[in-house]
Amino acid sequence: MHEIYRDRVDAGRRLAAEVRALGLVAPVVLALPRGGVTVAAEVARALQAPLDLLLAGKIGARGQPELAIAAVAEGAEPALVVDEELVGDERALADVHARLPAALAELERRRRTYLRERPPVPVAGRPVVLIDDGIATGATVRAALKSLRARGPSRIVLAVPVAPLSQCAALAREVDDLVCPLRPAWFGAVSTFYGDFSQVSDEAVIAALHAARG
Repeated sequence: MHEIYRDRVDAGRRLAAEVRALGLVAPVVLALPRGGVTVAAEVARALQAPLDLLLAGKIGARGQPELAIAAVAEGAEPALVVDEELVGDERALADVHARLPAALAELERRRRTYLRERPPVPVAGRPVVLIDDGIATGATVRAALKSLRARGPSRIVLAVPVAPLSQCAALAREVDDLVCPLRPAWFGAVSTFYGDFSQVSDEAVIAALHAARG
C-alpha cells in the first residue's frame, strides 16, 4: 500500500516543513480552492505569510464534464491552457473558446463568494508559493502558473502533497522550485493518497481565509 496523508491538514503540515527549508523572504501563499485552501493554510501559518486565492477551473469535454480538455485561470488577461491532444480539431477548440466566458464568470462568482470585495494580495517582486491538495492531469495548475507568471513574482514555488512522477518532471521546468513529497510512478487519483479526502465547503474556505487575516 502506498503512503498516505491522514487528511489535508496533515498534508499541509508536512508540506510546510519542506517549504520552510527554502528560506523564502516575505513570501505570499496562494491556494487553489477549494481543497488547496486547507493545505495552504498550514503552510501560510508556518511561514507567517499572507494567504490568498488564485482561482482556476477546468473546461470539460462535451458529454464528459470530468475530462478536462482545457483550463482557465483568472487574471487581467485570463490564462487559458488547452490540452491539444484531447481537443483534437478546430471545431473542438472553437467550442472551448465559446465556453470560456461562462468559465470566467464562474471564477468571478467564486471570488465574490470567498473574498467579497477584498483585493488580491500583491505578489509582484515577491516569492510566491502556489498550493493545491494534489495534481492529477496538471491542466488547472498550468493555467494557474501561467496567470501567476503574468503578475511578476520574483520566484515561483509550486508545492503539492502528491503528484504523478511524470507530471513532477514536466512541472519542475515551469517553476523555480517544486516541492512534492509524494511522487508515485503509478497514479490513480489524488483521493487515494489521503485517509480523509472529504469535500471542502465554501464555508470552510471562507473561515480559513478569515483566520489567516486574523
